[in-house]
Amino acid sequence: MNAITSVPKPSQGGAKTIFNVTSGNFLEMYDFMVFGYYATAIAKTFFPGTNPFASLMLTLMTFGAGFLMRPLGAIILGAYIDHHGRRKGLLVTLGLMAIGTLTIACVPGYHTLGVAAPILILLGRLLQGFSAGVELGGVSVYLAEVAPQGRKGFYVSWQSGSQQVAVIFAALLGLLLNHVLEKDQVTEWGWRIPFVIGCLIVPFLFWIRRMLEETAAFSTRKHHPSMREIMRSVASNWALVLAGMLMVVTTTVMFYMITAFTPTFGKTVLMMSDKDSFLVTLGVGISNLFWLPVMGAVSDRFGRRPLLLIFTVLIVLTAWPVLHWLVNTPSFAHLLEAELWLSFLYASYNGAMVVYLTEVMPADVRASGFSLAYSLATALFGGFTPAISSYLIHVTGDKAMPGVWLTFSALCGLAGTVIIKRLVRQYQARHATTPLTAL
Repeated sequence: MNAITSVPKPSQGGAKTIFNVTSGNFLEMYDFMVFGYYATAIAKTFFPGTNPFASLMLTLMTFGAGFLMRPLGAIILGAYIDHHGRRKGLLVTLGLMAIGTLTIACVPGYHTLGVAAPILILLGRLLQGFSAGVELGGVSVYLAEVAPQGRKGFYVSWQSGSQQVAVIFAALLGLLLNHVLEKDQVTEWGWRIPFVIGCLIVPFLFWIRRMLEETAAFSTRKHHPSMREIMRSVASNWALVLAGMLMVVTTTVMFYMITAFTPTFGKTVLMMSDKDSFLVTLGVGISNLFWLPVMGAVSDRFGRRPLLLIFTVLIVLTAWPVLHWLVNTPSFAHLLEAELWLSFLYASYNGAMVVYLTEVMPADVRASGFSLAYSLATALFGGFTPAISSYLIHVTGDKAMPGVWLTFSALCGLAGTVIIKRLVRQYQARHATTPLTAL
Protein backbone atom coordinates (compact mmCIF):
# COMPACT_ATOMS: atom_id res chain seq x y z
CA MET A 1 0.00 0.00 0.00
CA ASN A 2 1.31 3.42 -0.90
CA ALA A 3 2.64 5.72 1.76
CA ILE A 4 0.18 8.32 2.91
CA THR A 5 1.33 11.87 2.56
CA SER A 6 -0.19 15.26 3.02
CA VAL A 7 -0.98 17.08 -0.20
CA PRO A 8 -1.69 20.71 -0.94
CA LYS A 9 -5.29 21.69 -0.70
CA PRO A 10 -7.03 22.62 -3.92
CA SER A 11 -8.47 26.03 -4.46
CA GLN A 12 -12.02 24.81 -4.74
CA GLY A 13 -13.97 25.10 -1.55
CA GLY A 14 -16.70 26.99 0.19
CA ALA A 15 -20.47 26.80 0.10
CA LYS A 16 -20.70 26.38 -3.68
CA THR A 17 -18.45 23.33 -3.73
CA ILE A 18 -20.27 21.79 -0.76
CA PHE A 19 -23.61 22.32 -2.51
CA ASN A 20 -22.44 20.92 -5.84
CA VAL A 21 -20.91 17.75 -4.42
CA THR A 22 -23.70 16.95 -1.93
CA SER A 23 -26.55 17.51 -4.40
CA GLY A 24 -26.55 13.91 -5.63
CA ASN A 25 -26.32 12.69 -2.06
CA PHE A 26 -29.59 14.55 -1.47
CA LEU A 27 -31.29 12.54 -4.23
CA GLU A 28 -29.91 9.24 -2.94
CA MET A 29 -31.28 9.80 0.55
CA TYR A 30 -34.51 11.40 -0.68
CA ASP A 31 -35.39 8.27 -2.64
CA PHE A 32 -34.60 6.01 0.32
CA MET A 33 -36.66 8.17 2.69
CA VAL A 34 -39.67 8.30 0.39
CA PHE A 35 -39.70 4.51 0.13
CA GLY A 36 -39.64 4.23 3.93
CA TYR A 37 -42.27 6.94 4.45
CA TYR A 38 -44.78 5.29 2.12
CA ALA A 39 -44.05 1.70 3.11
CA THR A 40 -47.69 0.97 3.98
CA ALA A 41 -48.97 2.34 0.65
CA ILE A 42 -46.27 0.49 -1.31
CA ALA A 43 -47.21 -2.69 0.56
CA LYS A 44 -50.81 -2.45 -0.63
CA THR A 45 -49.74 -1.66 -4.21
CA PHE A 46 -47.08 -4.33 -4.76
CA PHE A 47 -47.53 -6.82 -1.92
CA PRO A 48 -51.30 -7.11 -1.35
CA GLY A 49 -52.52 -9.84 0.97
CA THR A 50 -54.92 -10.70 3.75
CA ASN A 51 -52.28 -10.18 6.44
CA PRO A 52 -51.31 -6.47 6.73
CA PHE A 53 -48.25 -7.29 8.87
CA ALA A 54 -46.94 -9.75 6.26
CA SER A 55 -47.45 -7.18 3.49
CA LEU A 56 -45.66 -4.50 5.47
CA MET A 57 -42.77 -6.84 6.29
CA LEU A 58 -42.36 -7.73 2.59
CA THR A 59 -42.16 -4.04 1.78
CA LEU A 60 -39.67 -3.34 4.57
CA MET A 61 -37.57 -6.31 3.48
CA THR A 62 -37.58 -4.90 -0.07
CA PHE A 63 -36.48 -1.58 1.43
CA GLY A 64 -33.67 -3.42 3.20
CA ALA A 65 -32.74 -5.50 0.14
CA GLY A 66 -31.43 -2.38 -1.58
CA PHE A 67 -28.80 -2.16 1.12
CA LEU A 68 -27.52 -5.65 0.32
CA MET A 69 -26.19 -4.27 -2.96
CA ARG A 70 -24.23 -1.54 -1.21
CA PRO A 71 -21.09 -3.61 -0.48
CA LEU A 72 -20.92 -4.68 -4.13
CA GLY A 73 -21.35 -1.09 -5.25
CA ALA A 74 -18.73 0.01 -2.73
CA ILE A 75 -16.18 -2.43 -4.13
CA ILE A 76 -16.84 -1.91 -7.86
CA LEU A 77 -17.72 1.79 -7.92
CA GLY A 78 -15.30 2.59 -5.09
CA ALA A 79 -12.47 1.11 -7.14
CA TYR A 80 -13.67 3.15 -10.12
CA ILE A 81 -13.48 6.35 -8.07
CA ASP A 82 -10.05 5.51 -6.63
CA HIS A 83 -8.74 4.80 -10.14
CA HIS A 84 -10.59 7.28 -12.41
CA GLY A 85 -11.28 10.14 -10.00
CA ARG A 86 -13.82 11.52 -7.56
CA ARG A 87 -15.69 13.65 -10.11
CA LYS A 88 -16.31 10.91 -12.68
CA GLY A 89 -17.44 8.46 -10.03
CA LEU A 90 -19.98 10.89 -8.57
CA LEU A 91 -21.54 11.35 -12.02
CA VAL A 92 -21.83 7.59 -12.53
CA THR A 93 -23.53 7.03 -9.16
CA LEU A 94 -26.05 9.80 -9.86
CA GLY A 95 -27.03 8.20 -13.19
CA LEU A 96 -27.57 4.78 -11.64
CA MET A 97 -29.64 6.22 -8.81
CA ALA A 98 -31.85 8.06 -11.32
CA ILE A 99 -32.63 4.84 -13.22
CA GLY A 100 -33.64 3.04 -10.03
CA THR A 101 -35.90 5.91 -8.97
CA LEU A 102 -37.61 6.06 -12.36
CA THR A 103 -38.32 2.32 -12.16
CA ILE A 104 -40.10 2.62 -8.81
CA ALA A 105 -42.06 5.68 -9.94
CA CYS A 106 -43.44 4.12 -13.12
CA VAL A 107 -43.99 0.38 -12.50
CA PRO A 108 -47.73 -0.52 -12.35
CA GLY A 109 -49.05 -2.33 -9.28
CA TYR A 110 -49.55 -6.03 -8.55
CA HIS A 111 -53.12 -6.03 -9.84
CA THR A 112 -51.87 -4.92 -13.26
CA LEU A 113 -48.58 -6.80 -13.74
CA GLY A 114 -48.94 -9.61 -11.23
CA VAL A 115 -45.76 -11.01 -9.73
CA ALA A 116 -43.64 -9.00 -12.20
CA ALA A 117 -44.53 -5.80 -10.34
CA PRO A 118 -42.80 -6.59 -7.02
CA ILE A 119 -39.86 -8.09 -8.93
CA LEU A 120 -39.35 -4.85 -10.87
CA ILE A 121 -39.63 -2.83 -7.67
CA LEU A 122 -37.00 -5.06 -6.09
CA LEU A 123 -34.70 -4.56 -9.09
CA GLY A 124 -35.15 -0.80 -8.83
CA ARG A 125 -34.22 -0.93 -5.14
CA LEU A 126 -31.18 -3.10 -5.88
CA LEU A 127 -29.95 -0.60 -8.48
CA GLN A 128 -30.45 2.25 -6.03
CA GLY A 129 -28.52 0.32 -3.42
CA PHE A 130 -25.68 -0.46 -5.85
CA SER A 131 -25.15 3.22 -6.64
CA ALA A 132 -25.62 4.30 -3.02
CA GLY A 133 -22.85 1.89 -2.01
CA VAL A 134 -20.25 4.47 -2.97
CA GLU A 135 -22.24 7.72 -3.04
CA LEU A 136 -21.69 8.47 0.65
CA GLY A 137 -18.03 7.48 0.46
CA GLY A 138 -17.40 9.44 -2.72
CA VAL A 139 -18.99 12.59 -1.30
CA SER A 140 -17.28 12.27 2.09
CA VAL A 141 -13.84 11.71 0.56
CA TYR A 142 -14.30 14.61 -1.85
CA LEU A 143 -15.26 17.00 0.95
CA ALA A 144 -12.39 15.80 3.15
CA GLU A 145 -9.89 16.37 0.34
CA VAL A 146 -11.06 19.91 -0.48
CA ALA A 147 -11.60 21.09 3.12
CA PRO A 148 -9.31 23.82 4.51
CA GLN A 149 -6.92 22.71 7.21
CA GLY A 150 -8.66 22.43 10.56
CA ARG A 151 -12.17 22.39 9.09
CA LYS A 152 -12.49 18.82 7.79
CA GLY A 153 -15.11 17.90 10.38
CA PHE A 154 -17.31 20.85 9.46
CA TYR A 155 -16.98 20.24 5.71
CA VAL A 156 -17.57 16.48 5.82
CA SER A 157 -20.58 16.94 8.09
CA TRP A 158 -22.45 18.37 5.11
CA GLN A 159 -22.48 14.92 3.51
CA SER A 160 -24.86 13.91 6.26
CA GLY A 161 -26.36 17.40 6.27
CA SER A 162 -27.56 16.97 2.70
CA GLN A 163 -29.35 13.81 3.79
CA GLN A 164 -31.26 15.85 6.36
CA VAL A 165 -32.35 18.30 3.68
CA ALA A 166 -33.76 15.26 1.89
CA VAL A 167 -35.55 14.16 5.08
CA ILE A 168 -37.03 17.64 5.52
CA PHE A 169 -38.08 17.94 1.88
CA ALA A 170 -39.67 14.48 1.83
CA ALA A 171 -41.50 15.16 5.10
CA LEU A 172 -42.84 18.51 3.86
CA LEU A 173 -43.99 16.83 0.66
CA GLY A 174 -45.70 14.13 2.72
CA LEU A 175 -47.53 16.78 4.76
CA LEU A 176 -48.62 18.53 1.57
CA LEU A 177 -49.89 15.33 -0.04
CA ASN A 178 -51.85 14.41 3.07
CA HIS A 179 -53.36 17.89 3.07
CA VAL A 180 -54.51 18.04 -0.57
CA LEU A 181 -55.34 14.35 -1.11
CA GLU A 182 -57.61 11.95 0.68
CA LYS A 183 -55.92 9.09 2.55
CA ASP A 184 -57.21 6.54 0.00
CA GLN A 185 -55.82 8.64 -2.85
CA VAL A 186 -52.37 8.74 -1.26
CA THR A 187 -52.47 4.96 -0.80
CA GLU A 188 -53.66 4.25 -4.34
CA TRP A 189 -51.50 6.60 -6.42
CA GLY A 190 -50.41 9.70 -4.48
CA TRP A 191 -47.34 7.98 -3.05
CA ARG A 192 -45.84 7.93 -6.57
CA ILE A 193 -45.71 11.73 -6.76
CA PRO A 194 -42.57 12.07 -4.57
CA PHE A 195 -40.74 9.55 -6.77
CA VAL A 196 -41.74 11.46 -9.93
CA ILE A 197 -40.48 14.69 -8.35
CA GLY A 198 -37.20 12.93 -7.62
CA CYS A 199 -36.91 12.03 -11.31
CA LEU A 200 -37.60 15.63 -12.35
CA ILE A 201 -34.75 16.89 -10.14
CA VAL A 202 -32.18 14.63 -11.84
CA PRO A 203 -31.31 16.85 -14.87
CA PHE A 204 -30.55 19.78 -12.56
CA LEU A 205 -28.34 17.59 -10.37
CA PHE A 206 -26.39 16.33 -13.39
CA TRP A 207 -25.82 19.91 -14.51
CA ILE A 208 -24.38 21.10 -11.20
CA ARG A 209 -22.28 17.96 -10.63
CA ARG A 210 -20.64 18.35 -14.02
CA MET A 211 -19.18 21.64 -12.75
CA LEU A 212 -17.13 19.83 -10.10
CA GLU A 213 -13.35 19.84 -10.43
CA GLU A 214 -11.18 16.88 -9.54
CA THR A 215 -9.60 17.13 -6.10
CA ALA A 216 -5.93 18.08 -5.90
CA ALA A 217 -5.32 15.17 -3.51
CA PHE A 218 -6.28 12.79 -6.32
CA SER A 219 -4.84 14.74 -9.25
CA THR A 220 -1.38 15.16 -7.73
CA ARG A 221 -1.06 11.49 -6.83
CA LYS A 222 1.45 9.91 -9.23
CA HIS A 223 -0.03 6.42 -9.12
CA HIS A 224 -3.73 5.59 -9.38
CA PRO A 225 -4.12 1.93 -8.44
CA SER A 226 -5.84 -0.57 -10.71
CA MET A 227 -8.87 -2.57 -9.67
CA ARG A 228 -6.66 -5.53 -8.75
CA GLU A 229 -4.33 -3.37 -6.66
CA ILE A 230 -7.27 -1.77 -4.87
CA MET A 231 -8.86 -5.14 -4.10
CA ARG A 232 -5.55 -6.45 -2.77
CA SER A 233 -5.01 -3.34 -0.65
CA VAL A 234 -8.53 -3.43 0.82
CA ALA A 235 -8.19 -7.15 1.56
CA SER A 236 -4.87 -6.62 3.33
CA ASN A 237 -6.56 -4.05 5.58
CA TRP A 238 -9.71 -6.06 6.25
CA ALA A 239 -9.46 -5.49 10.01
CA LEU A 240 -9.49 -1.71 9.51
CA VAL A 241 -12.56 -2.00 7.28
CA LEU A 242 -14.41 -4.19 9.78
CA ALA A 243 -13.58 -1.87 12.68
CA GLY A 244 -14.87 1.00 10.59
CA MET A 245 -18.00 -1.02 9.89
CA LEU A 246 -18.63 -1.37 13.63
CA MET A 247 -18.40 2.38 14.01
CA VAL A 248 -20.84 2.98 11.17
CA VAL A 249 -23.39 0.55 12.67
CA THR A 250 -24.27 3.17 15.29
CA THR A 251 -24.81 5.93 12.75
CA THR A 252 -26.78 3.93 10.20
CA VAL A 253 -29.10 2.21 12.71
CA MET A 254 -29.88 5.49 14.46
CA PHE A 255 -30.44 7.38 11.23
CA TYR A 256 -32.94 4.93 9.76
CA MET A 257 -34.61 4.53 13.14
CA ILE A 258 -35.31 8.25 13.64
CA THR A 259 -36.12 9.03 9.99
CA ALA A 260 -37.35 6.19 7.79
CA PHE A 261 -38.98 4.19 10.61
CA THR A 262 -40.58 7.11 12.45
CA PRO A 263 -43.70 7.44 10.23
CA THR A 264 -44.35 3.68 10.41
CA PHE A 265 -43.68 3.58 14.16
CA GLY A 266 -45.93 6.56 14.78
CA LYS A 267 -48.81 5.19 12.72
CA THR A 268 -48.72 1.45 13.40
CA VAL A 269 -47.29 1.30 16.93
CA LEU A 270 -48.31 4.55 18.64
CA MET A 271 -51.51 4.86 16.56
CA MET A 272 -50.88 8.49 15.62
CA SER A 273 -52.08 10.27 12.51
CA ASP A 274 -50.03 10.52 9.30
CA LYS A 275 -49.81 14.28 9.86
CA ASP A 276 -48.34 13.93 13.36
CA SER A 277 -45.83 11.32 12.21
CA PHE A 278 -44.63 13.48 9.33
CA LEU A 279 -44.41 16.55 11.58
CA VAL A 280 -42.15 14.65 13.98
CA THR A 281 -40.00 13.44 11.07
CA LEU A 282 -39.75 17.02 9.84
CA GLY A 283 -38.59 18.11 13.29
CA VAL A 284 -35.97 15.36 13.31
CA GLY A 285 -34.62 16.45 9.94
CA ILE A 286 -34.33 20.07 11.07
CA SER A 287 -32.66 19.01 14.32
CA ASN A 288 -30.16 16.80 12.46
CA LEU A 289 -29.38 19.58 10.00
CA PHE A 290 -28.59 21.95 12.87
CA TRP A 291 -26.51 19.62 15.03
CA LEU A 292 -24.45 17.86 12.33
CA PRO A 293 -22.31 20.85 11.23
CA VAL A 294 -22.17 22.14 14.81
CA MET A 295 -20.77 18.86 16.12
CA GLY A 296 -18.54 18.47 13.06
CA ALA A 297 -16.98 21.80 13.99
CA VAL A 298 -16.77 20.71 17.64
CA SER A 299 -14.83 17.63 16.52
CA ASP A 300 -12.40 19.94 14.70
CA ARG A 301 -11.84 21.79 17.95
CA PHE A 302 -11.73 18.98 20.51
CA GLY A 303 -10.97 15.86 18.45
CA ARG A 304 -13.03 13.00 17.05
CA ARG A 305 -12.52 10.25 19.63
CA PRO A 306 -13.85 12.11 22.68
CA LEU A 307 -17.16 12.70 20.91
CA LEU A 308 -17.32 9.12 19.64
CA LEU A 309 -16.79 7.68 23.11
CA ILE A 310 -19.07 10.10 24.97
CA PHE A 311 -22.06 9.75 22.67
CA THR A 312 -21.96 5.98 22.23
CA VAL A 313 -22.08 5.71 26.03
CA LEU A 314 -25.00 8.16 26.17
CA ILE A 315 -26.91 6.11 23.58
CA VAL A 316 -26.33 2.93 25.60
CA LEU A 317 -27.58 4.60 28.77
CA THR A 318 -30.65 6.37 27.37
CA ALA A 319 -32.03 4.70 24.21
CA TRP A 320 -34.21 2.04 25.80
CA PRO A 321 -35.38 4.16 28.78
CA VAL A 322 -36.49 6.94 26.41
CA LEU A 323 -38.48 4.60 24.18
CA HIS A 324 -39.91 2.79 27.19
CA TRP A 325 -41.14 6.13 28.52
CA LEU A 326 -42.56 7.02 25.10
CA VAL A 327 -44.60 3.85 24.53
CA ASN A 328 -46.02 4.02 28.05
CA THR A 329 -47.14 7.64 27.62
CA PRO A 330 -47.64 8.02 23.85
CA SER A 331 -48.44 11.48 22.54
CA PHE A 332 -47.31 13.80 19.79
CA ALA A 333 -45.27 15.90 22.24
CA HIS A 334 -43.57 12.86 23.78
CA LEU A 335 -42.74 11.36 20.37
CA LEU A 336 -41.21 14.67 19.31
CA GLU A 337 -39.20 14.98 22.55
CA ALA A 338 -37.89 11.41 22.30
CA GLU A 339 -36.95 11.77 18.63
CA LEU A 340 -35.22 15.12 19.18
CA TRP A 341 -33.07 13.60 21.95
CA LEU A 342 -32.12 10.68 19.72
CA SER A 343 -31.47 13.17 16.91
CA PHE A 344 -28.99 15.06 19.11
CA LEU A 345 -27.18 11.83 19.99
CA TYR A 346 -27.09 10.68 16.36
CA ALA A 347 -25.82 13.99 14.97
CA SER A 348 -23.19 14.40 17.68
CA TYR A 349 -21.77 10.95 17.02
CA ASN A 350 -22.07 11.17 13.24
CA GLY A 351 -20.49 14.63 13.08
CA ALA A 352 -17.26 13.10 14.35
CA MET A 353 -17.53 9.57 12.93
CA VAL A 354 -17.77 10.23 9.19
CA VAL A 355 -14.75 12.53 8.98
CA TYR A 356 -12.80 10.19 11.29
CA LEU A 357 -13.45 7.30 8.92
CA THR A 358 -12.09 9.28 5.95
CA GLU A 359 -8.98 10.05 7.98
CA VAL A 360 -8.12 6.50 9.03
CA MET A 361 -8.46 4.98 5.54
CA PRO A 362 -5.22 4.85 3.50
CA ALA A 363 -5.18 7.40 0.66
CA ASP A 364 -4.92 4.97 -2.26
CA VAL A 365 -8.11 3.14 -1.24
CA ARG A 366 -9.83 5.95 0.65
CA ALA A 367 -13.09 5.82 -1.34
CA SER A 368 -13.13 2.01 -1.53
CA GLY A 369 -12.29 1.38 2.12
CA PHE A 370 -14.66 4.03 3.45
CA SER A 371 -17.51 2.92 1.18
CA LEU A 372 -17.06 -0.77 1.98
CA ALA A 373 -17.08 -0.15 5.74
CA TYR A 374 -20.14 2.08 5.43
CA SER A 375 -21.97 -0.26 3.06
CA LEU A 376 -21.39 -3.39 5.12
CA ALA A 377 -22.82 -1.69 8.20
CA THR A 378 -25.84 -0.42 6.28
CA ALA A 379 -26.44 -3.71 4.50
CA LEU A 380 -26.18 -5.92 7.58
CA PHE A 381 -27.70 -3.62 10.19
CA GLY A 382 -28.96 -0.14 9.30
CA GLY A 383 -30.98 -0.85 6.18
CA PHE A 384 -33.00 -3.53 7.91
CA THR A 385 -33.65 -1.39 10.99
CA PRO A 386 -37.33 -0.75 10.10
CA ALA A 387 -37.90 -4.47 9.46
CA ILE A 388 -35.94 -5.62 12.52
CA SER A 389 -37.70 -3.11 14.78
CA SER A 390 -41.14 -4.17 13.52
CA TYR A 391 -40.24 -7.83 13.96
CA LEU A 392 -38.91 -7.36 17.51
CA ILE A 393 -42.11 -5.57 18.52
CA HIS A 394 -44.24 -8.28 16.89
CA VAL A 395 -42.53 -11.28 18.51
CA THR A 396 -42.04 -9.78 21.98
CA GLY A 397 -45.09 -7.58 22.30
CA ASP A 398 -42.79 -4.88 23.74
CA LYS A 399 -43.21 -1.64 21.80
CA ALA A 400 -39.96 -0.29 23.23
CA MET A 401 -37.82 -3.04 21.64
CA PRO A 402 -36.36 -0.67 19.02
CA GLY A 403 -34.50 0.85 21.98
CA VAL A 404 -32.71 -2.46 22.50
CA TRP A 405 -31.65 -2.42 18.84
CA LEU A 406 -30.31 1.11 19.27
CA THR A 407 -28.37 0.02 22.37
CA PHE A 408 -26.79 -2.84 20.45
CA SER A 409 -25.76 -0.48 17.66
CA ALA A 410 -24.11 1.88 20.14
CA LEU A 411 -22.11 -0.99 21.68
CA CYS A 412 -20.86 -1.81 18.17
CA GLY A 413 -19.74 1.81 17.70
CA LEU A 414 -18.01 1.86 21.06
CA ALA A 415 -16.12 -1.35 20.25
CA GLY A 416 -15.15 -0.06 16.80
CA THR A 417 -13.83 3.22 18.23
CA VAL A 418 -11.60 1.36 20.70
CA ILE A 419 -10.36 -1.21 18.18
CA ILE A 420 -9.64 1.14 15.28
CA LYS A 421 -7.15 3.23 17.27
CA ARG A 422 -5.01 0.15 17.85
CA LEU A 423 -5.22 -0.82 14.18
CA VAL A 424 -4.14 2.66 13.05
CA ARG A 425 -1.10 2.47 15.34
CA GLN A 426 -0.21 -0.94 13.92
CA TYR A 427 -0.53 0.38 10.36
CA GLN A 428 1.70 3.36 11.09
CA ALA A 429 4.28 1.11 12.74
CA ARG A 430 4.36 -1.21 9.69
CA HIS A 431 4.61 1.54 7.10
CA ALA A 432 6.48 4.22 9.08
CA THR A 433 4.21 6.85 7.53
CA THR A 434 2.85 10.14 8.69
CA PRO A 435 -0.34 9.82 10.73
CA LEU A 436 -3.36 8.53 8.85
CA THR A 437 -5.30 11.51 10.13
CA ALA A 438 -3.15 13.79 7.95
CA LEU A 439 -5.13 13.81 4.72
